[in-house]
Amino acid sequence: MTLNAKAMSFLAASACQIRANGQNHSQPVPSPCMSVCQMDEEAALCQGCLRTIDEIRLWGNADDAFKRSIWSDIEARLARYLA
Repeated sequence: MTLNAKAMSFLAASACQIRANGQNHSQPVPSPCMSVCQMDEEAALCQGCLRTIDEIRLWGNADDAFKRSIWSDIEARLARYLA
């Protein structure tokens, strides 16, 4: 899978910040969308935000706990691809 270096830097920093904020509900959980919106067929992930098509589809109606779990999954995916 081809990773956009700028997108990966943003995702890594954002995931770390969201994890650090924990259950802080003062701000909404930001979308990881990078406006790249190209699915990698082999990995079944968006090349910009590393979400699955189901995660992208469900994001708009998801609660903050679900969004944080997606960010956690993104962070784990980043670690695998950057290792």
